[in-house]
Amino acid sequence: MARGKAESRAWEPFGAADSGLIGIARDSVALVVEDQAPVRDWLADALRSAFDGIAVGTAGSLGEARDWLQELAANGQADSLGMVLIDLGLPDGSGIELIEEITERHANAVPVIATIHDDDDHLFGAIAAGAQGYLLKDQDAGMLVHHLRRIGEGTPPLSPAISRRMLAHFRRLAQETRQVAASEATTLSPRETEVLSYIGRGLRVSEAARALGLAEHTVAGYVKTLYRKLNISSRAEAALEAARRGLI
Repeated sequence: MARGKAESRAWEPFGAADSGLIGIARDSVALVVEDQAPVRDWLADALRSAFDGIAVGTAGSLGEARDWLQELAANGQADSLGMVLIDLGLPDGSGIELIEEITERHANAVPVIATIHDDDDHLFGAIAAGAQGYLLKDQDAGMLVHHLRRIGEGTPPLSPAISRRMLAHFRRLAQETRQVAASEATTLSPRETEVLSYIGRGLRVSEAARALGLAEHTVAGYVKTLYRKLNISSRAEAALEAARRGLI
């Protein structure tokens, strides 16, 4: 039988205390996605102990987690999502799917895997999807709280310094793969291609406008469209995209 809404997506008041930890803002909320109720409660309690006064929501499946996130967005609180603890083996799919969705839609969120799996396939797959921590559930509550705080401080508890390089490598690799796939599938109009070539060569919007004989606001509109279509957000990325297309 499905659990009730109040139990599956429970809210608690958020206190005024500031944890002072990097990545976990004062007014953030946390989410636990775990299908086993005792484990779910244990993880939620660990979050409350790690980050004093934080509000914790819970979900027992991917579907419930997505509903919870939609409610958060509908209430205008999408940017308040902080740490998310996610089990890998959920009744309706893999927690990795949810990590990918959260990474794409919630820039401030800190997705963390909490699992019994300690093999390379699960570890690397989670990191490549955007997980910022990987915790095993076979540890005592005190150690779990310690690891959660370390993640909040920006220190991934995987091993020594090489763990940071590993995390950065897999995140970068996943991002580059998505960008290359998106750019190859994106068709630009002749005018958009011209604008990209000028911006990619380092011209300002006003300079590109003069070169094209267009109004500055028109070129600015093309740039905005290019950023959206190519899923980029900086002139450096525009230059890389122009180079990939042989425009510079």
